[in-house]
Amino acid sequence: MRPCTTLFAAALAGFVAVLVGYASSAAIVWQAAIAAGATPAQSAGWMTALGVGMGISTLALSLWYKAPLLTAWSTPGAALLATSLHNVTLAETIGIFIFANALILLCGITGLFARLMRIIPPALAAAMLAGVLLRFGLTAFSHLEDRFVLCGSMLLAWIVAKALAPRYAIIATLLAGMVVAWLKGDVVTSALNFSFAMPQPVAPAFHLSTLISVGLPFFLVTMTSQNAPGFATMQAAGYRVAVSPLIVVTGGLALLLSPFGVYSICIAAITAAICQSPDAHPDRDKRWLAAAAAGLFYLLAGVAGGSIAGLLAALPAGWVEILAGLALLGTIAGSLAQALSQPTERDAAIVTFLVTASGVTLAGIGSAFWGLIAGGLCTVAFSRFRRA
Repeated sequence: MRPCTTLFAAALAGFVAVLVGYASSAAIVWQAAIAAGATPAQSAGWMTALGVGMGISTLALSLWYKAPLLTAWSTPGAALLATSLHNVTLAETIGIFIFANALILLCGITGLFARLMRIIPPALAAAMLAGVLLRFGLTAFSHLEDRFVLCGSMLLAWIVAKALAPRYAIIATLLAGMVVAWLKGDVVTSALNFSFAMPQPVAPAFHLSTLISVGLPFFLVTMTSQNAPGFATMQAAGYRVAVSPLIVVTGGLALLLSPFGVYSICIAAITAAICQSPDAHPDRDKRWLAAAAAGLFYLLAGVAGGSIAGLLAALPAGWVEILAGLALLGTIAGSLAQALSQPTERDAAIVTFLVTASGVTLAGIGSAFWGLIAGGLCTVAFSRFRRA
């Protein structure tokens, strides 16, 4: 293969990785910003800061290690925030970001990441995530009643693309929904904005109840459902890079940018696999070029943060919710499969899932935390009595 051809393939892989990442989860991040009470201008600033943060970290890590190290925001984390931030002020939300990212940085500095993952049974973490995401899946299909044409067309596009080209299923769903919304006149053209959105810092506020009920589950979801799969994907592709330095860089950068709406910067999994595959470059030692290209496209997406946010605001709310739900179906299914895979952990996992999905709030603390507590108690009790 000619050098120019391989460079083009690497650049194309980087572009596809960023496109898939944004197409599959930008709507979820947007919902999280709305749930936090951010204004449209502030939400656009979040998208700018996230794009810049992911671009800088991806470029720096790929160039330093000469390995395809792609970073990403935490999609499961955004989904948890979107369901947990109601009645939480924007200042408290920024406090949650700082708290969670500080914990991530601490895990990197102390090397606690691997040990922390052993403390929380993977089945319970997966069950908690599935419970958090359940609402998204239900909401996606509930729109069949009031937005049958829009929801039906997006669902049909997802099914066809999932069967023929699974990697591009969400892109096909996104495009189908945009076309139908435009033809039905549901696009609010006055909301379209193609200007640069400057991130706006927000002073944090810290309240113990929100840090425990939202910040702690968010930290756990980010580590177990985004960083852990990211490292597993990297190792499966044959790239052995020390874990702690990567956690320090990504967690530290996210902590620095938290006041601007950067809720997380993590090691990517699914999109990273695009840059780590032979399609990105035949020489595995040069696949870092694809990740470096992705870093540049991240920076471009950051500059266009206002445009992305404006487009999301212009489209009907149902479109965003349907896209988010369909984009998370794979994560919901995978989380449930992992949670219920071991018969000895199944009862504790289903308790965690149901308590989390119930949305119950006790002592001002949300259901994700209580789901883990209930599942943990079941795990301890069942294991003790079964040994006896």
